[in-house]
Amino acid sequence: MRIQDWEMLTTLYDTENITKAAQRLFISQPTITSRLKKLENHYGVQLVIRKQRGIIFTPEGEKLALHAEKMLSEQRKIEEELHNMGEQVSGTIRVGVSNFFALNKMPKLLRLFKQSYPNVEFQVVTGWSSEMHRLILNHDVHIGFIKGDYLWNENKYLLYEEEICVAAPWEFAWEDLPSLPRVDYHTDEKMKSIVEQWWYSNYKQNPNIKIHVNQVETCKEMVVNGLGYAIMANLVVRPYPELITKPLHLPSGKPITRKTWMYYHKETLQLNIIRAFVQFIQTLNVKAL
Repeated sequence: MRIQDWEMLTTLYDTENITKAAQRLFISQPTITSRLKKLENHYGVQLVIRKQRGIIFTPEGEKLALHAEKMLSEQRKIEEELHNMGEQVSGTIRVGVSNFFALNKMPKLLRLFKQSYPNVEFQVVTGWSSEMHRLILNHDVHIGFIKGDYLWNENKYLLYEEEICVAAPWEFAWEDLPSLPRVDYHTDEKMKSIVEQWWYSNYKQNPNIKIHVNQVETCKEMVVNGLGYAIMANLVVRPYPELITKPLHLPSGKPITRKTWMYYHKETLQLNIIRAFVQFIQTLNVKAL
């Protein structure tokens, strides 16, 4: 098999959908179908079974897809070792980034780093922090920019800590929150748990949620336009001084905060490119970007 076949099989195995795999690989569906057929003819086995929505792998297909995943991993390692044999900082850094950080911080970080190291390229995956934690655990990325504290026994570096707050377009009293319109948004389980624990420690009523959206940025725009209050990290609303913000507190009086970390494996520091990137991040005031 060629590298392109490895990539196709692992992407199909991940998505279980030819259309989605084609979109991710930037190739046509007929191209994937043709490659699959050639592989099936070469090995003399059926690799996938087509369903009404998507595909499932046969036992033979699953074994070949897992082999392809292993081969891609080995290929990445040898490329990294070859790039690392000289003193030049070059190659590709694979980064997993939480959604908010990807939108508000990552473009500036990459631009600044490439000014110093123009021969470096990036492969960036974005998503919920829980997903990025899984990627860094599995060595699918070199670096993870993750919001919240996850199980991790390797290296991590604190980028910043932010308060969780109520942000509203009007003045409000704490006792009035259950009756006021709230805008809610889809977030990761850790953030959801923080908000729910605070709410039900302070109120017996359910929140009066009038609008539910997918992303925190959309939620913020709803608040800015006067449609309700929201509970979110204060960095999200920092550019909007017209909003009323009040931090959440624990019963002890301590503000409720959430940390954003850079997670990485110690062994990856042996690579010039990763060592340079980690040192670069540690010199920045990321929160101020």
